[in-house]
Amino acid sequence: MLLVRLRYAILPALAVCVLHVVPTQPAQAQDKKKINVDDMVDKGLDFLKRSQNPDGHWDAGGGTYPTVMTALAGMALLMEGSTLREGKYSDNLVKAVDWFLTRSQSNGLLGNPQNPTESSRYIYGHGFGLMFLSCVYGEEEDDKRRKKLEAIIKKAVEFSGKAQTKQGGWGYVSAADGGGFDEGSTTITQLQGLRAARNAGIVVPKSIIDNSTEYLRKCTTPRGGVIYNLGQGQIATSGQERPPITAAAVACAFSSGQYDDKYAKMWIKFCKESIYGAGGRGSGHDEYQSYYFAQAVFVLGDDRYGKLFPEEKKENWMMWSKYREVIFEHYRTTQASDGSWNGGYTGSILSTAFALTILQLEKGMVPLYHR
Repeated sequence: MLLVRLRYAILPALAVCVLHVVPTQPAQAQDKKKINVDDMVDKGLDFLKRSQNPDGHWDAGGGTYPTVMTALAGMALLMEGSTLREGKYSDNLVKAVDWFLTRSQSNGLLGNPQNPTESSRYIYGHGFGLMFLSCVYGEEEDDKRRKKLEAIIKKAVEFSGKAQTKQGGWGYVSAADGGGFDEGSTTITQLQGLRAARNAGIVVPKSIIDNSTEYLRKCTTPRGGVIYNLGQGQIATSGQERPPITAAAVACAFSSGQYDDKYAKMWIKFCKESIYGAGGRGSGHDEYQSYYFAQAVFVLGDDRYGKLFPEEKKENWMMWSKYREVIFEHYRTTQASDGSWNGGYTGSILSTAFALTILQLEKGMVPLYHR
């Protein structure tokens, strides 16, 4: 049986898959519902704790996509406030990091290309893994462990640089293995991982960041959306935009402090029209889109949109408080009794990690997500 490609497993919403941002119930009915966020988060985190394999990794079932799942589950635990030295989930984080350290390849690749579910999609795991280890490193105080992590992260950054295509993006595998193919979603994972490394004090060549940023700009259509792939000589054309990738581009721009950048503003406008103001929830495969879009709206808060677009009336601003009300209510009604969320395809680990990331943004425990 053919393996389900990771592209369709974790990114099935690269068509228009949107989440309601306009409450469907009267305001009074909404007010009567108390959303106990702490309780939701505690149950979700405990589910991840119970689901971790003895050797420290998580997977999507049957050993599939372990690098991606371990990185994202680890990020959810970090956002709770636990570190490698202390906290409720310290032991789980130590095991996850140790698992990564034992699987890091000599060329810097984070993951095992021999795993059949990752061999043709290893760039996803590498990017998420780089993000996770960099965030761990930034909070690590033990000198011995810091040095070990530093060596691994430096090699991982070096691998990312060599894997980058001439156009500035990344594909599902390295440029050499993929014949120079690149696309938006994998480029985003690399870019955010590299920025996490840089935030942690690891040297990241400026050219890598600049080239990838320029790649996303070239993928931007006149409408402000980012297209899936920029083929040789191709021009980004209106009608080809992917809302989830565009939301991810906004999150990446914000994580590097590019709030007033021309392209970031174009992406925000496109997301406001295609996601924030959309009238339907799409096909239900919106985890990836919500994961990045929530990061972007959180950074906007309730007033930054107005500062970026002063000509717009306040009632039309994109605001975290409004989006928060709806996305949190969505997670309240869809959390399973065991504490997990399940969006299909890859099962509960990915969906739970994405949900917990969104629900914990306000804790401010991970600098990568700070306003």
